[in-house]
Amino acid sequence: MKAFDINAIDEVIHGRVRLGIMAYLVGAGSADFATLKAKLDTTDGNLSVHLRKLEEAGYVTVTKSFRARKPLTEVTLTEPGRKAFAEYLHALRKLMG
Repeated sequence: MKAFDINAIDEVIHGRVRLGIMAYLVGAGSADFATLKAKLDTTDGNLSVHLRKLEEAGYVTVTKSFRARKPLTEVTLTEPGRKAFAEYLHALRKLMG
């Protein structure tokens, strides 16, 4: 087993809110914006910024639609996102020994 490499920590995931998004989506698969906002106790703007960063990395997809004439933003974990999260957890385990 290779020695721990601090560079193995994925900086995209490592932020508190982004880590929370990824951790929640690993179990849920997808969630709407309001659910994530409530679970993470964050603001609309803050959540939007972090979702954009995860989306740009290809870790989540964000789809916007309407349900009963109300806007709905749905966030879904991608396969690359699931893989990146597993690798992130593996790197943390190596750090802890």
